[in-house]
Amino acid sequence: MTIDWNSFTPWASGLGGLLIGLSAALMIVLNGRILGISGILGGLFKPQHGDIAWRAVFLLGVLGAPLVWGLWAPLPDTQIEASPLTLIVAGLLVGYGTRMGSGCTSGHGVCGLSRFSVRSLVATLTFMALGFITVYVVRHVLAGGAA
Repeated sequence: MTIDWNSFTPWASGLGGLLIGLSAALMIVLNGRILGISGILGGLFKPQHGDIAWRAVFLLGVLGAPLVWGLWAPLPDTQIEASPLTLIVAGLLVGYGTRMGSGCTSGHGVCGLSRFSVRSLVATLTFMALGFITVYVVRHVLAGGAA
């Protein structure tokens, strides 16, 4: 394994993590709500009175943030090494897993663990372990041993 030192951004990544943690803390302290994207998005499909605007604004911010960032700095180059069908199937599996696990990776990993939730600890350990296994199987078993 090698590190792409040109793409290694510990300061930017650390600052991003700090901002995510701060956002999660402010959301729960100021609004009493957990900053899990699946819960915020899911709430739009089962709207309650007075509960739509903040969810919509939050999602617009998530989608609009890269556009705003692009005004000051170039967006990072991305390379997706999967077919559209693979991406669709993966997205559906993630969505299904999110519903089955009562939350997404950010909800459990950032917000749940910070609240010492045992359910979130089990969920985080489960999706991390299965992610490791999936990468190993795809790269070493299905690819015929090629790394």
